[in-house]
Amino acid sequence: MPEYRRPDLTDMPIYFTVALADRGSDALLRNIGLLRQAVRQTRAERPFDILAWVVLPDHMHCIWSLPEGDRDYPTRWRLIKSRVSRALPCGPRRASDMARHERGFWQRRYWEHHLRDAPDLSAHLRQCWLDPVRHGLVSRPEDWPWSSQARAHRRAGAARAEAG
Repeated sequence: MPEYRRPDLTDMPIYFTVALADRGSDALLRNIGLLRQAVRQTRAERPFDILAWVVLPDHMHCIWSLPEGDRDYPTRWRLIKSRVSRALPCGPRRASDMARHERGFWQRRYWEHHLRDAPDLSAHLRQCWLDPVRHGLVSRPEDWPWSSQARAHRRAGAARAEAG
């Protein structure tokens, strides 16, 4: 079995891409409530800040900032993914899923990238916001409802309306 080495870096934001095992499915959007609850519960137990999050039908991107000196994002992802999976009925699974006692909802791994400076952070924030546009789901990033950018855009509009 391959040995995955995580960087021994702390105190910098981390960009993640997490995907479903069934690429092409819309199961993330159909189960957005389960995902939100799993994230809330995990953040209550193991805090982290969300700088950006966008959920698409079969994958998601997010940028987290962990508490100072903390680099245990793998446990946080394990908790989030397992909480969502356990709340769903077991679907078709491969033999390898059954051997590992996995439900086959998520891809086993995820992709992470430590953001080393402000331009790197800015580029990955743009990537989060533009991904629904790139996939042809909306024409403007703020129109995608499952994005922290859309939520921020709505809050800013409400604040402008209140002030006006």
